[in-house]
Amino acid sequence: MGLFNRGKSEETATPAAAAPAAAPAADLSALTGDYTIDSTHSSIGFTVRHAMVTTVRGEFGEYEGKLHLDGTDPSRSTAELAIKVASIDTNQQQRDEHLRTGDFFEAETYPEITFRSTAAAQVDDETYRLTGDLTIKDTTRPVTLDLTFNGSATDPFGNLRVGFEGGTQINRSDWGLTYNAALEGGGVLISDKAKLVLDISAIKNA
Repeated sequence: MGLFNRGKSEETATPAAAAPAAAPAADLSALTGDYTIDSTHSSIGFTVRHAMVTTVRGEFGEYEGKLHLDGTDPSRSTAELAIKVASIDTNQQQRDEHLRTGDFFEAETYPEITFRSTAAAQVDDETYRLTGDLTIKDTTRPVTLDLTFNGSATDPFGNLRVGFEGGTQINRSDWGLTYNAALEGGGVLISDKAKLVLDISAIKNA
């Protein structure tokens, strides 16, 4: 089944007549090609537990990315992403400035977070798994993203778009992001676990 196939429920046979033959799969070869991520209609962010009781959410406002999608063989699909660390936004200026320092991302020394895929696979009709190397600061480690294909459409400007959403969970300490503080009643100020959240709209290159 192709990378972009959206499943249809099988019809249930009745005593009066057998279920009709399944319709042939849609020809999705037109979706195969190279795409550029549209940052104005996408979001790349994260969530992390704070003080054990609430969740802080943040996004990166500046990034570039490209995809190669193969509608016939999902394993040949690829993705690359480069995120500007200084564009981090958690809706609190003082916290954002702290996140840019050496306690966390050290944005002046390491201005980009990058992801480069190394493998892709189809999980089911709508879910795909992308494995790749995530580099934060001077550390590169493999991560696996589970992504849902949201479909394709031609926008009013004639652009063919595809959409994906999903993410993964990581331990930030694996990338040297170890800053923390103990709470008086036990526990720590910032969870080691962080969720990466992506909602991607990409335009097929002309």
